[in-house]
Amino acid sequence: MALPLSTQHHRLLLPFPSMHQDHLHSYCPTIRYPLKRRLPNASLNAPPESRLNFDLKEGQHRHFHKLPSGLNMEVIFQTGFREKTSETVPPKPPLVFVHGSFHAAWCWSVHWLPFFSSFGYDCYALSLLGQGESDVPVGQFPGSLQTHTRDVANFIQEVLPLPPVLLGHSFGGLVVQSYISNMISGHANSKSGEDMHRQLAGAVLVCSVPPTGNSGLITRYIFSKPVAAFKVPWEVACTNLYQDLMKESSKVPLFDLRKLNATLPIPSVPKDSVDILVMGGTDDLIVDYQGIEETAKFYGVSPVRVEGVAHDMMLDSAWEKGAHVILSWLGELDKELVS
Repeated sequence: MALPLSTQHHRLLLPFPSMHQDHLHSYCPTIRYPLKRRLPNASLNAPPESRLNFDLKEGQHRHFHKLPSGLNMEVIFQTGFREKTSETVPPKPPLVFVHGSFHAAWCWSVHWLPFFSSFGYDCYALSLLGQGESDVPVGQFPGSLQTHTRDVANFIQEVLPLPPVLLGHSFGGLVVQSYISNMISGHANSKSGEDMHRQLAGAVLVCSVPPTGNSGLITRYIFSKPVAAFKVPWEVACTNLYQDLMKESSKVPLFDLRKLNATLPIPSVPKDSVDILVMGGTDDLIVDYQGIEETAKFYGVSPVRVEGVAHDMMLDSAWEKGAHVILSWLGELDKELVS
């Protein structure tokens, strides 16, 4: 049984290029990115035996969505609970969760998928290519911000019956921001409606890397907390309670961070283009509150600070705090959607 995370051992994703890719092995040599490639699964209805040491919870199912590339993307799905008398109640928007580096769909299924499904939301947690049980493309890196965004868009367009709420954590938040930008530009420029990112019901950015990338985070972190800056990579790689899952989750790095930063900032969008919640934790050593404020200002909203919660909000020992903030926001969004 997985132990709860305390905020003292909750320094998980470090979005710093020098520590995240080139130097992480020098801190903890047990993390490796194997060169072996996995062939696409023959059938989406018959998933292979899981390679991660993680058991799905009751009511959760693992499926594989075949992308236009022919590669399969892992999806952990949990159906929202519905009362027998709720047939006349308007359906709630599905929730689609996008993870960050050294994570996969499993990170959402520990706490948040059971929580939100219990309130009637169909929940889909995705593993981006090269992560979790998803296929690994040929090459050192599984994709770019653009390709990961297109994969998420294809899943939403091909699978979901309703516009979803898209939730992203850390670098997954950049994928969500990229989706929003493409969605708005697609509506403005597309005449045929083809290859357009589907309209979202809303978006949630959880401890997200800001639209300009991680450069400001790096500078502030190193100069304000030089001792902690050295400690965090070791804690990230070697002392976390989910370290084995993290090592197994990332067969290749999620991004080439140098190329990623060259494509930023995220193009700006009209302030009222989508309902969005921007939130961060007061104990987050990775994405500081200045970074959260930058993201909130970019979208013209007020940020929400969750007290006593660290970077991996969905795995924190106080994970309910962030979940209830989102649930309250979803309740207001539901009212807007039916009005």
